[in-house]
Amino acid sequence: MTTVTHVLVTALGVQALGLHGSEAALAYAFGVGVDIDHAFKAPFYLKAVGWKRRLGYYWRSSLQEPVALLWVAPLSWLLGTIVPVLFLTVHIAMDYSVSFEKMPFYPYSNWVTRGWLLQFSDKSKEIVAFTVFACLSLYLYLARR
Repeated sequence: MTTVTHVLVTALGVQALGLHGSEAALAYAFGVGVDIDHAFKAPFYLKAVGWKRRLGYYWRSSLQEPVALLWVAPLSWLLGTIVPVLFLTVHIAMDYSVSFEKMPFYPYSNWVTRGWLLQFSDKSKEIVAFTVFACLSLYLYLARR
């Protein structure tokens, strides 16, 4: 999913759960901020591909894979909040709905999967997700007014 959809879903979650302060910051860090690994992967992309656009390039690190829950769960326990686990899980689930390659157990295994809902185009999944979450966000906003 795109960053815009991740921001929308995270904002909806923050609003729905009534998160404020540090818990809201944790929600955005683990709901959207985990995409920072793309910035670290950019030099490798430029070296391998150059400035042209190449679909299917593996932009992810273990930070965006289910294996990240091995360190996020203890962190959540130490912080005394489920927010990091919840929002990282939502982020991962959204990413696994699109068809690019994923390595769920990287760096411990090089096993590759393409996720789920492969019978639908990524563009249609993005449009549906954005529309549903935008409507839910608007509904929640109007219901609280």
